[in-house]
Amino acid sequence: MSQAILTISPEVKAALNNRQGVVALESTIITHGMPYPENRDTALGVEQAVRDSGAIPATIAIIDGQIMVGLDEQQLETLATSSNAMKLSRADLAMALARKAMGSTTVAATMIIAHLAGIKVFATGGIGGVHQGAELSFDISADLQELGRTPVSVICAGAKAILDIPKTLEVLETLGVPVLAYGQDEVPAFWSRSSGLAAPLRADTVAQIVDFMQARESLQLDGGVLITNPVPAEAEIPQAEMQTYIAQAIKESQAAGISGKAVTPWLLGRIVEITEGRSLVTNQALIVNNARLAGELAVSLSGTATN
Repeated sequence: MSQAILTISPEVKAALNNRQGVVALESTIITHGMPYPENRDTALGVEQAVRDSGAIPATIAIIDGQIMVGLDEQQLETLATSSNAMKLSRADLAMALARKAMGSTTVAATMIIAHLAGIKVFATGGIGGVHQGAELSFDISADLQELGRTPVSVICAGAKAILDIPKTLEVLETLGVPVLAYGQDEVPAFWSRSSGLAAPLRADTVAQIVDFMQARESLQLDGGVLITNPVPAEAEIPQAEMQTYIAQAIKESQAAGISGKAVTPWLLGRIVEITEGRSLVTNQALIVNNARLAGELAVSLSGTATN
């Protein structure tokens, strides 16, 4: 039944049938994360990074009420230039299908669809999490609950640094979600390699991640794995500097009355303005870096990795 609601591209379908490595990619970064044409160009660059690693990219979105697993260039262009695409999570994914709407998938929605399609690895920029002031607003991303229930491994550069990262890690711990830092002892902070927060777990090679995932499967543990991959050093904005920009953007968003799903894209857009484009360049670098690692992991998991 689940396969009947999915439109899987011929390339992705062939890769799944042949047990090749496939990497799921979200589409909110295209519709709500970057301006045009940077959004389109970044999406194409991310797909190429997956291919360079030997895996097949599967960008996921809803177009005319159809779940698309793998977009062609025209579909990607349509999404990149859309001004009315819904931003979809678990709660409203079905409504986009019922309305035959266009929508982009958040981390949560992408995980749901990737699992339905049989894709085990997903690359994104940063996950959602606990927002600043959540003790008053109760604003916590559905991404965290999804990580606790859906068996997909997510590679990211940490939670978006506009969030409350310590509280985000606490919620992930409560939900039983393993959080691995790749190649370092600290959890990265999206635009910055350092967060000042110790990572619960560390992995230094793709082979170590594979061993860990296989051990989880043998224990029949539910839910996903979060692998945090620091942005390349040459592209990072140091945490102390970044915090000043974030504080300014959050203060302005509160004064403007921004709330709900609009908060994250508004803040990300404002930070691009405050940093005069530096944060956008870093964002592009980190998601390509994540896609590359995800491709290597997907290939290794598929058993087609070459030494």
